[in-house]
Formats: sequence, C-alpha cells, structure tokens
Amino acid sequence: MSSFVIEGGYKLSGSIRPQGAKNEALEVICAVLLTKEEVVISNIPEILDVRNLILLLEGMGVEVHRIDKGKYSFRAADIDASYVESPEFVRKCAALRGSVMITGPLLARFGHAYFPKPGGDKIGRRRVDTHITGMLNLGASLHYDEKKKAYYLHIPAGTRLKGDYMLLDEASVTGTANILMAAVLAEGRTVIYNAACEPYIQQLSRMLVKMGAKIEGIGSNLLTVTGVEALGGAEHTILPDMIEVGSFIGMAAMNMSSLTIKDVSYSNLGIIPEAFRRLGVNLEQRGDDIFVPEQDSYEIESFLDGSIMTIADAPWPGLTPDLLSVMLVVATQCRGSVLIHQKMFESRLFFVDHLIDMGAQIILCDPHRAVVIGHDHKFRLKANNMLSPDIRAGIALLIAAMSAGGTSVIGNIEQIDRGYEDIDLRLNALGAHISRG
Repeated sequence: MSSFVIEGGYKLSGSIRPQGAKNEALEVICAVLLTKEEVVISNIPEILDVRNLILLLEGMGVEVHRIDKGKYSFRAADIDASYVESPEFVRKCAALRGSVMITGPLLARFGHAYFPKPGGDKIGRRRVDTHITGMLNLGASLHYDEKKKAYYLHIPAGTRLKGDYMLLDEASVTGTANILMAAVLAEGRTVIYNAACEPYIQQLSRMLVKMGAKIEGIGSNLLTVTGVEALGGAEHTILPDMIEVGSFIGMAAMNMSSLTIKDVSYSNLGIIPEAFRRLGVNLEQRGDDIFVPEQDSYEIESFLDGSIMTIADAPWPGLTPDLLSVMLVVATQCRGSVLIHQKMFESRLFFVDHLIDMGAQIILCDPHRAVVIGHDHKFRLKANNMLSPDIRAGIALLIAAMSAGGTSVIGNIEQIDRGYEDIDLRLNALGAHISRG
C-alpha cells in the first residue's frame, strides 16, 4: 500500500491548472460504445479510475489510441460479445464505479448487458434502483444472475428499446447519464423528468448531439429524447474538474497562501465560489481564472438571523457533495462555527476522527452532520498517521496535513490517485513538501 509523506507548514504560491473533470470523463468515455465510428475526446484526466475504464473498453474490443497527453481516439466497431458476458468482465465492472454507465450503451446497441453492484469508494450505500428502473421503463427485462452476482438486462433479439415517460426517484447523475445513453437509440420519444442537470450531464448531452442524437432541454431537469437508429463519430473536450478547483481553493485557505487557479470554466462552477466565500475565503474572478489572495483570517458567515451557518450538499445547481470534505477541513481553521450536512452518503464524514486526532474541534452529530468550531489559525493542526478511506476524504486529509505542524503520513493513497492526477508533483511545484513512501 503506497503512502504520502507530508511535511506540513509550507505556504503555496504560483498558479495551477485543474485537470479534466473525472466524472464527465467516465460518462463520455462510456458513450463511445454507442457508435461504430471514431470518437476523439480531449482533456481526459489520466487518473486511475479513467485508466481502468479505458482498459476495460480495450478488453471489450474497443480500439483506443492515445493521440497526445489527455487526448484519445476511440472506435467501438467490433465489440467482443462473448467477453462482455463473461464472469471476468462482470467482476472487473463490479470493481470500478464508473463502469455502471456501460450498461445503457450496451443495452441500447446490442440488446443485453450485465449490471453488477458497483464498487468504488466506501462511503455507504449507493443505490442502483434509478438505473435499473430506467432501463425497465425503456422495455428491458431483468433477472438476477446468482452465479455472476449481477443483474442481467435484455430485450428480445431484433428489437429496440422503446421510448417512455419516466419520473426519476432521485436526480442521480450516473442514473441520468445511463438512461440518457440508452434512450438516444430507443424507438420513439423518451421524457426524463427530475433528471440531473450537472455540467457533466450537459456535456454528455452536447457530445451525444454532435454524434447525431436528438435531445431537448439540455441544462434543465426535463430532458426529451427522440431516438435515432444510429450515431456517428464526434470530437469532444472535457470541462475542467470543479472538484479540483474547489480543492485548490481549500489548500490556499488552509495554508494562508495566495494562489491562481487557471482556466476554471467559471460559468460552470455554480455555487462553489460562493460556498467558500461563506467560510470567509476571498475569491477574485480574473477572466476565466480564480485568484485566492493570502489572508490573515477567515471568518465564517452567520445567517441573517444570527443562527449558525449550515453548508449542505444538494442536486445541481446546489453544492456538490464531493466538496463537503474539503470545506469541512477549511472550516477547522476559520473563525466561527459551521454545521456541515452531508445528505447523500452516510459514511463520508467518518474521516473526521483523523482530524480530531490532529486537534480539530469537530462534533460528529450523526453519520450525516458535523459541527466544526474553527481555530482561526491560532492553533495549528498536529501531524498524524492516517489512511485515506475515499477519494474526497483523501484529498481533505492531504490538505490538513499540508497545514499541520510536523510530518504526516497518509496511507492507501490509491484512493487519492483514483481522482487526482500527479497531485504530489503538481502541489510540490507550488511549494508543498510531499513525497511518496
């Protein structure tokens, strides 16, 4: 198990550019299965989860060529039908969270697909009901394969999925993506209400339209899809990763440093800048860059009636749950108190035990809520040895260790590498002291 060794207490300076968005990359790479023609995708983050998904597609028979760093061409002309039904393929899918979005394209194009229970972060239950119900609404049949420990979705040979109206039980991003990709090749009209409308879904929709799909309502929670018989090739560029942008803002604040974050696609950040401002972090938009100035103190706002500030995740355009771990760490050194409410996952706040061991003042109310009383940089966190339980907690612990007094060790950094490309090298270029152990 690899580790990061972090010597804390060094200020950061300079500029950094976010990688391509991990969540968007997983969606649009799965979408290449919808056509036999070439699809070229740029700004792909070369992180562990994405590399594993590309390897999975290559094993299926997709021709993949790395044109340049972050730029790949895909051609899914000849898919190995026997392999995608093999126990080995199902097992590999189960270990990779992003593989759930292979199901929609395979079902739409070939009429059958396995849907194993997804792996990924250990952050509590991750329901797949939305995905499966959506496929059933499009006319698929379902049974559970006990031997392969996976659901098997299929339609009769020689038929197509049928468009339908559906009201999703939750605005699931991956669920919306899966259903959308299946619907573009379905017969007739599909209406998806309570659809997720994150920038990732908007980007996927735009790529599908370039490929020949007919989608209305992009950017809203009501998508109308008119199915087509086949899709063609396209070129697509992935947005900057908003989670990296938020992580870099948090690093600057925790280390009382000035930092410029380049090419952030500011219009696609939603409420993220304002959420950090509520913690007292001053941000300046400079064109498409964000400048975080050095500050002596960060004061958490209160609500207008004087009650404690609450920062909670919500479906887009609300705050993404992927940044709550970072915001919680930042709050430990602000002036004032804040309630962090993680609504979506019931195990994502358990990493706060590590922060408490480092001297943070945190009351874990229940699996979803934690109250943070900030030190106002009057008391530095202490170094600690810890394990990264998931991607987002991992980067939050790294941010804490970078500001702490002494040398910290974070194990299980494969979780961090799943979501952040060469993060140690990129942060060291800003003045951090991080090595791999």
